[in-house]
Amino acid sequence: MSVKGTLIPIGGNEDKGNGENERYTLEYIENGILSRVVRESGGIDATIIVIPTASSIPVEVSENYLDAFNKLGCKNVHVMDIRERKDAKNPEFLELMKKADCVMFSGGDQSKIVKYIGGTPLDKIIKNKYENEEFVIAGTSAGAMCMSEEMITGGGVQEAFTKGAVRMGKGMSFIPNFIIDSHFIRRGRFGRLAEAMAKFPLRVGIGLAEDTGLVIKNRNNCEVIGSGMVILFDPRRLIHNNRDAVPEGSPMSITNLKVHILANGDKLDIKEKRIHISPIHLEMTDAETL
Repeated sequence: MSVKGTLIPIGGNEDKGNGENERYTLEYIENGILSRVVRESGGIDATIIVIPTASSIPVEVSENYLDAFNKLGCKNVHVMDIRERKDAKNPEFLELMKKADCVMFSGGDQSKIVKYIGGTPLDKIIKNKYENEEFVIAGTSAGAMCMSEEMITGGGVQEAFTKGAVRMGKGMSFIPNFIIDSHFIRRGRFGRLAEAMAKFPLRVGIGLAEDTGLVIKNRNNCEVIGSGMVILFDPRRLIHNNRDAVPEGSPMSITNLKVHILANGDKLDIKEKRIHISPIHLEMTDAETL
């Protein structure tokens, strides 16, 4: 299905212009991910909605985003503090979302986004705008993970790649063919995304490092942005996958899981099944991604 909107999933800890630790920030916020979100939304006059539902500290998170977007010159940024499902039916919120150019979901617990927003009138407006308008859905950490149809809800790295270590649930279904994980490098989440691939071998796994994201247009054309890496798992041609044969808690084995490591400026053309590498523009025609 063709859509007019843009998805921007982010791996967490994107530069907001207020960090002191260089590991988490680009040199200038003007060159960072949030600046790209603003540009994709139409510039500093765009109406941007911040939804901190996933966070346990929504007020603090909202203030951080308001400050960050203000530093970028944005003039029309609003917060929708949705803490109960009834809030997603608030007529004022619904009217504001109809006028929005971008919605930004914060980090926290992705299941809360689905619980309080999924299937509500607000969700229907967001999806309608995404499908029919040049509308941006951005999300960081939990806000990125909730975008997929099959969503990772939890799972520790200590039991990585034992059956049942990753917990799955239904996401917001903005994009059906990906399963997205965040904080992928720093928190060592290779194993849990690999198990998700074993459970859903027709999906493509996206592991986003911190301060790293994807700009996804028409559910097809993807560009890596930010300072880190995107790990792409393609399980479509697994030769061996014993997940269904072993009991819960047992180690699993799969073979022929393709892995691609991509960085800023690299592009995926899912329809044409190609990866375009930047900056040397090396085209890998055999890197099938979907």
